[in-house]
Amino acid sequence: MKWARCLAGPVRVLVVGLLLGWLYDVAGPGLYPRSGDYGFFYGALHGAFMPMALPALLMGRDVKIFSSGETGRLYKLGYIAGINACGLVVFGSAFWRPRPKVSTASPDRSQ
Repeated sequence: MKWARCLAGPVRVLVVGLLLGWLYDVAGPGLYPRSGDYGFFYGALHGAFMPMALPALLMGRDVKIFSSGETGRLYKLGYIAGINACGLVVFGSAFWRPRPKVSTASPDRSQ
């Protein structure tokens, strides 16, 4: 039974990675519309979704992670903001620990 606990973490990471890779493969074409004028919003969207492309790339799919035709500064700033926002959510949630509950009840003084 101990080996099952040891394998639970890697199996969970593998399943989540495969799910994210599949999701990015499905959603990827919608993230890159044919009109080439992207801007800050699409840059932030592409940056936030870029880490999800890793499992798809590992599965052998050639997915886009950056708009190579975009040369605007706003797109690049958005891309950097999206990567940082994604890192904040992922690593922030990984290191966040809930505060212990503090009892606010007053001690019983009836004795």
